[in-house]
Amino acid sequence: MTADERPKVFENRFPEGVAAPGAPVRVQDPCTCFHQGRENHSGGKVGFHPEVQDTSAPGWLRLLELIDEAVADGREEFRPLPQMRPEERRQLVTLPAEIARLTAVKSLVVYGSNLVRIPPEIGAMSSLEEFVPYTSGRLHWFPYEITRCPRLVRSTVSTRAIYGNFKFRAPFPRLQPPRDSVTGADLARLDPARWGSTAISTCSVCDEPLAGRGLHQAWISLVVATDVLPLLVNACSADCLHRLPSGAGNHLPTAHQGGPVEQPPPR
Repeated sequence: MTADERPKVFENRFPEGVAAPGAPVRVQDPCTCFHQGRENHSGGKVGFHPEVQDTSAPGWLRLLELIDEAVADGREEFRPLPQMRPEERRQLVTLPAEIARLTAVKSLVVYGSNLVRIPPEIGAMSSLEEFVPYTSGRLHWFPYEITRCPRLVRSTVSTRAIYGNFKFRAPFPRLQPPRDSVTGADLARLDPARWGSTAISTCSVCDEPLAGRGLHQAWISLVVATDVLPLLVNACSADCLHRLPSGAGNHLPTAHQGGPVEQPPPR
């Protein structure tokens, strides 16, 4: 067999998706929010994942170490999961706010993660060009702040797992009623099953602190890099909500509250 006749061997781009010999294969918890393989009617009811991150878990502490290392060496790709044990990966349900420090990172890869939410601090990753949460089947939505990444042009998302996807039209969770004042509310200790996050500190639109203002949540589906993503907006006022752009084509054209909204038919 000549060199030209030998079959080509392609590099595995996602080694974290292959279990090591003898290691437990399962690194993701099951998700029953909606069926990811068939149409979901717009009147269906879904909710946010209620999991709260255990910040004492070895996986969380290891992730913080990896962020420190990435900041120190200025690396352009941040791909933490292959550097963690399977049981540590499974302990992660979100990323830490410290990802805001990864300003040199151009590629963020969390392939096959157990994540249920991405923090708004991703918007501070000013060099981010590529975002790959592919096969993260419990990740159904993204923070509006991801639109602040000015260089983000490539994404690989499991679109059948997201709210409002054009193939199956999974329903959106119903959001909390708008509040003109958050006085007396503990925005640092929120129930993620109700609010989507455990903490909300600044407006998704104007980036001003919510303290002394209100809290108006909304969904909007926008083109982000390669995909149309459902984005959760935490705005300080109705005025900020009115500043949102129009929704992506073949999706709901305006911001909405979720729940029993009529979406375009699936394709």
